[in-house]
Amino acid sequence: MRDVGCNFKKTMIKYITFGISISFISWIVGMVLNSILVKTEYYKKLSNLNFIRSKSFNKIIGIYYFKWVVKNTFFRFFNPGLRVESRNTDLTEIRKEMTLAEISHLIGFIFVTFFAIYKTFTVNLLFGFIIMVVNVLMNLYPSLLQQENKRRIDKLMNRQMKAAGSKG
Repeated sequence: MRDVGCNFKKTMIKYITFGISISFISWIVGMVLNSILVKTEYYKKLSNLNFIRSKSFNKIIGIYYFKWVVKNTFFRFFNPGLRVESRNTDLTEIRKEMTLAEISHLIGFIFVTFFAIYKTFTVNLLFGFIIMVVNVLMNLYPSLLQQENKRRIDKLMNRQMKAAGSKG
């Protein structure tokens, strides 16, 4: 009986490790495909994606907890160009960088989703499920967080334009 628990634990570690590995690989795939996609006319449509507009729904699904994790762990070092340092920060450039990160994560999410579906049928449902849980945490949530941040940046940019319009 003890061997069954030990084997299950080893299997779960293997599944989780694979999920994390394929998600890291998907970041590279996302960046490469996004660098190609950014040169197309279609990219402009993608730069205004907004899956979840509701702040309360974002709160329900835990985006704000995820944001805390990103801000307070080693993840904060991954995209240092996405910080508003002062009032003189170029918000247009930050929004552009956020869009690149968002779409790269979405591409990664789709890539890993196909992998999870494949593993669900070739290995088992649990393997595919664990890959998808890791995929949601490492690709979908970062993309949703970027969308939330872009909405905040858009509000700041609108305030700046209104302030500049009232001065002129």
